[in-house]
Amino acid sequence: MDKNQLGVQYMQEGKWEEAAKIFNEVIEENPQDPIAYINFGNVLSAVGDDEKALKFYEKAIQLDENTAAAYYSAGTIYFSNDKFEQAKKMFETAMKKGLHTSDNYFMLGLTLVQLDQGKFALPYLQRSVELNEEDAEARFQYGLCLAQLELIDEAIVQFETCIELDPEHTDAYYNLGVSYAFKEKADKALEMFDKALEIQPDHLLAGHAKKLIESAR
Repeated sequence: MDKNQLGVQYMQEGKWEEAAKIFNEVIEENPQDPIAYINFGNVLSAVGDDEKALKFYEKAIQLDENTAAAYYSAGTIYFSNDKFEQAKKMFETAMKKGLHTSDNYFMLGLTLVQLDQGKFALPYLQRSVELNEEDAEARFQYGLCLAQLELIDEAIVQFETCIELDPEHTDAYYNLGVSYAFKEKADKALEMFDKALEIQPDHLLAGHAKKLIESAR
């Protein structure tokens, strides 16, 4: 196992100091290796030092402007700091540089949703689900985007698949309930709100929606 792999293993185990030490050694031994800078940046990001992490991603890009993973990692930091325009640019660049992973499609889709560009987000979220069919959260976000575009039948399919993958996903039950209410299927909607409240009794939106439907009867 080379040092980069060992460092990644330490990261997976949550051993951040050991990981940082290994990646630092790799950078000292081979200062032209962009992957070591990305990995070091990922450690810094994981421990909350976003500013310094970005500098390491920038360094990786300086060394090799085609290092797609550096753009993706920088994009996730911009996204988590609500800098959605910068995030969009990074995820799009990562894609142009060849990063066609479900995660990159998912993050670009989410970013476009945050920028109120749901119609443009849809194909990316769809592609993310196609590339990783077992990702419950991608299914949920894809369903949410469909629902916001009033493609209710298609949204219901995604929410139901999300629940199959993650039976505790309260927001999927809640949004299924909203979708059924939209289709005037009150009994089915109540069933979904009840399920959300069973899992999470303080789910305010589900509680409120349930009261609305019951009072309308």
